[in-house]
Amino acid sequence: MPKPLLTLIVLVITVAVGVSTATAFMMPIRGVDLLRFAILAACAWAAIELTRHIERKREFTRSSVTAYIDTKAVWSFAAVIVLPPVFASIMVVLTYGLAWLRVQPHNRTGLLYRWVFSCATVLCGTHAAVAVLALGMSGYPGAPGDASLAGLADLGVVTLAAVLRWGINTALVMVAIALANPTVHVRDLFSNFSEQLLEAGAMGLGLVAAAVVVGNPFVLPGIVIAMVALHRGLLVHQYQRASRFDAKTGLASAGWWHEFAEQTLAHARDHQLTMGLLIIDIDHFKRFNDTYGHTHGDRVLRAVAQEIIAEVRDQDACGRWGGEEFAVVLPDVGDSRNLRNVAERIRRRVQSVVVEPADHDGSATSSVTVSLGGAIYPSAGISGLDELLLSADTALYAAKNAGRNTVRLGGVEAPAAEPERRSLPQQAEPPSASA
Repeated sequence: MPKPLLTLIVLVITVAVGVSTATAFMMPIRGVDLLRFAILAACAWAAIELTRHIERKREFTRSSVTAYIDTKAVWSFAAVIVLPPVFASIMVVLTYGLAWLRVQPHNRTGLLYRWVFSCATVLCGTHAAVAVLALGMSGYPGAPGDASLAGLADLGVVTLAAVLRWGINTALVMVAIALANPTVHVRDLFSNFSEQLLEAGAMGLGLVAAAVVVGNPFVLPGIVIAMVALHRGLLVHQYQRASRFDAKTGLASAGWWHEFAEQTLAHARDHQLTMGLLIIDIDHFKRFNDTYGHTHGDRVLRAVAQEIIAEVRDQDACGRWGGEEFAVVLPDVGDSRNLRNVAERIRRRVQSVVVEPADHDGSATSSVTVSLGGAIYPSAGISGLDELLLSADTALYAAKNAGRNTVRLGGVEAPAAEPERRSLPQQAEPPSASA
């Protein structure tokens, strides 16, 4: 684990334990607090138990570069509002512990530190919310049934506490993701930001649960049912997002890439802009599979995909076109010279990559190379995406026929780069006098 990430994890856990301990005896515990805690804990257990199969699917399809949508906040945020801080802390630990036991029955030790860190971030956010409520809410802890939400002022304080709790939790998780994946783009961290509204909905249900547990606890099963429905909605969102990405490379799937390319071309046509398209093929890819196995072939695919992503802009879209081929859409690329420059940079970058087999015995392995075909809109004979793809594909075959490890552009008369030589001449030429 990178040292900055390890430092962050240790620091957050230390702070979470410290503030939880410091606030444990800040307020006296009443008998009614024990009853309310028991009711909320029972509802939390029922909700986790009824949604555990959905949560397992969410864990399986979740992205490793986005913040996780935590619906357990319904019960822990309700505890923040109506219970003393010590019970709010216990509720966070209890819900994460129950979820760990029921959602992660296999391979628990491998992900335990992530769950502990996530629990610690929520504890930090929880006690920031406690501070806001203690300073600004009349009659804290309490709920509408306790006549403690004295109008809109208290409701505003509760809203501020909820936003602060969510913000601290999300920010700490995103920083951890960025430290664990130094090459991740900022846009990837926020790619599911619209789904965070679902977590806001969970906070809202937490406020409702707080009012209900004080006024009429028998209504709480209705909130449990709402939680099950909310989880199903989350699963749909997650499956939709997962369908946009290729599992092996992390690039856009062919279907989503095609949709993006159509929209980009329409935008270029409407605003008199250019659009470039590259099709990239790994040279002699079958050789990697036949020599070292398909697992090594998958590693080569991922390595090439990472190099392509590192070389293009944030607004460009990289997709897995099929097999060992990739496709890149470059909005507003300028002219064919710029497109060729991008293609050459990708070719040279990939050429520097060497993917050693898992059972590498020290023998020499050849580096990975790619052939690239490109096309640009507008060009003669290109009016739609099909013509653009055909032109780039034809150029790709020209690059492969020219010896591979080279670039060709469709419909462009500019001289093409020659494939680079892979071996030294048998006898070196003596340096000239002018050298």
